[in-house]
Amino acid sequence: MYPVEYKYTKDHEWILMTGATGRVGITDYAQKQLGDVVYLELPQVGRTLVPGESFGTVESVKAVSELYSPVAGEVVAVNTALAEKPEGVNADPHGNWLVEIRLTSPGDLDALLAQAAYVELVK
Repeated sequence: MYPVEYKYTKDHEWILMTGATGRVGITDYAQKQLGDVVYLELPQVGRTLVPGESFGTVESVKAVSELYSPVAGEVVAVNTALAEKPEGVNADPHGNWLVEIRLTSPGDLDALLAQAAYVELVK
């Protein structure tokens, strides 16, 4: 259920590295807690983030939740198609990324959870 190649935060975001950039999304656990996602507020390309900084919100029929950056870096892409059809998060939270970040400090990844540790967290 939780891909092994991803890294996870305790706030239920994931990051998948592809070279010097990482795509960030929310986990299946987060999606299930939220319920049906109806709106995403995502940052502008070019925004600089630090680990733990809020970069947007996800709104569901139950609640509005902050989205937190797992790493430091610059937003190089935003999934505008998903922002237009946020229900894609419900269908496949690990297959639908929100933002792509060019890391400024690759060591930030060391502070994140591996798949097995995340599975333990959400038991």
